[in-house]
Amino acid sequence: MNRHLRKPIADDEIRAYAEDGAVCVRGQFDREWIEHMLAVVEANLENPAGRVLESGADEPGKVIANSHMARSSEAFMDFVRHSPAREIAARLMGLDEVRFFYDQLFVKEPGTRMPTAWHHDLPFWPLAGNHVASVWLALTPVTRETSGLVYVAGSHRWDTMYRPVPAVPREGFALPEADGFPDCPPFHREFDNPAYRFLSWDMEAGDCIVHHPLAVHGAGGNPSEAVRRVALSCRFFGGDIAWYGPRTQFNIPGAEDADLEVGVLPADDDLFPVVWRAG
Repeated sequence: MNRHLRKPIADDEIRAYAEDGAVCVRGQFDREWIEHMLAVVEANLENPAGRVLESGADEPGKVIANSHMARSSEAFMDFVRHSPAREIAARLMGLDEVRFFYDQLFVKEPGTRMPTAWHHDLPFWPLAGNHVASVWLALTPVTRETSGLVYVAGSHRWDTMYRPVPAVPREGFALPEADGFPDCPPFHREFDNPAYRFLSWDMEAGDCIVHHPLAVHGAGGNPSEAVRRVALSCRFFGGDIAWYGPRTQFNIPGAEDADLEVGVLPADDDLFPVVWRAG
């Protein structure tokens, strides 16, 4: 399994990340990584690590959103520490060092109608700043029709925070500040509006999307009768990021007992280890 990039991150990929807020990076993970992580995911579906949220039994298909696996699973932490994901994030953000934030697993079973609602990530998190990159790795082929992500290009520069609504609803999830943010517009109704430019990619297993924490995105259901959509997302930060404090019920396991100062980079090496440095 390759620990380093298979090819340099191209200037046009760096430019697309900066200008659009999201870019598809292809071919950086070898077949061994994909086969290994699919096996890890299958084992995790049987015996989940971290926190698991699932769509209700009255919904056709199923959405599984698993998070913080790497904090209790050596297999997921091995991916965080040794896969190309960390360097991809660092290169696109132009950073010489990145720390691990957290990981998520997203599974949409065949026949799932539930969409991924339009949102951006930062309002969910206790962070402030721009230098958080989410590396969303396709472990199975995905198209827009099988719940591939769709982004509103340039939305990371709108200087707007939308109210965070979790994929699997939870009462009181948003704390008062975030609950007062405006609702994210239903951008699927704007696909023919020339005022917006939408980005989506057909992806092979091993391709990844990297997005800015304020890039607005969403996805449809997975109407396929046979194809499970599986993606692993790892978040990395550095640069201008500072601890903000909770906006929602989202929390990092162990953070409540850590000495994290508001307005300062959360450089707790136990919670947020450095996973890549230049040179």
